Amino acid sequence: MNESATVGIGLSAAVVAVEGDAPVILVAQSGNGQAGLPSGAFDPARHRTLELALRTSIAEQTALDVGYVEQLYTFGDRGRAVAPSAPHMVSIGYLALTRRPPGAAPMEAGASFRPWYRYFPWEDWRRRRPEVLDAAILPALGRWTAEAPEAETGRALPRLARARLCFGMDGSPWDEEKVLDRYELLYEAGLLEEARRDGRPAALAREILPALGEPLRDDHRRILATAMGRLRGKLKYRPVVFELMPPRFTLTALQQTVEAVAGRRLHKQNFRRLVEAAALVEPTGASETATGGRPAQLYRFRREVIEERPAPGLRFGRG
Repeated sequence: MNESATVGIGLSAAVVAVEGDAPVILVAQSGNGQAGLPSGAFDPARHRTLELALRTSIAEQTALDVGYVEQLYTFGDRGRAVAPSAPHMVSIGYLALTRRPPGAAPMEAGASFRPWYRYFPWEDWRRRRPEVLDAAILPALGRWTAEAPEAETGRALPRLARARLCFGMDGSPWDEEKVLDRYELLYEAGLLEEARRDGRPAALAREILPALGEPLRDDHRRILATAMGRLRGKLKYRPVVFELMPPRFTLTALQQTVEAVAGRRLHKQNFRRLVEAAALVEPTGASETATGGRPAQLYRFRREVIEERPAPGLRFGRG
């Protein structure tokens, strides 16, 4: 077999938790000191299934047991790994959720939880429109779209149309689920460190790249973007948010968690009406007294809802 055709199967996971009002991901250090998602190779002699191999890799690299796990996508593009002599890796990306408090989880050396908005600062709209959009992203995209003719060969949509759809330009609505589309457009435009690292001409032609979040090794930021978009979408039709919640919680804490993941604020009374109409929670009879004000009623996830209807999520709509 030609060595250049050697293919390995890798497993990478975006392990998500929520700490306070911040969504965080688990980051591990590779052998060369690069930060990336917990990853490992699939060894069929050692692991019976891909998911078991993934869980083992996470536990060995971080000493963390995860709960919910979902396969995302298979990433197999050439140039994924920076080491040219390494086998071509086909990586299967996963989304994993944990409700363990990040500060309480035992970590192996070099592993830690980090806010996911460090890697995607343009995705957090909870307090205000992200400054990086108008300061760096939109001006750079405007110049990039002007460089191409309106009709590009091999593309269903020209650059300007894609930029409008992804980044809400010219009054187009912002869709919080298009995390991957936005990342890939920035990569194509040569605005990300990963594009320069991969030798993309659009990035190499730029003297200076804008500071658009922190890069991760290989294509792990692309995998993370896929996980973020998937999780944001699933909030609306599956009760996955409760995989991030403790067994008992206040409605305020539930709303803060949904807002943290979605990256935008929700109207308090409308949110509570949605929760009530969806019958997702039930009161425990206890209250949280450490709120600084009136005691807040504690709730728990009502698991029977999964059997009652096919899509028990929080249909709060798009931004």
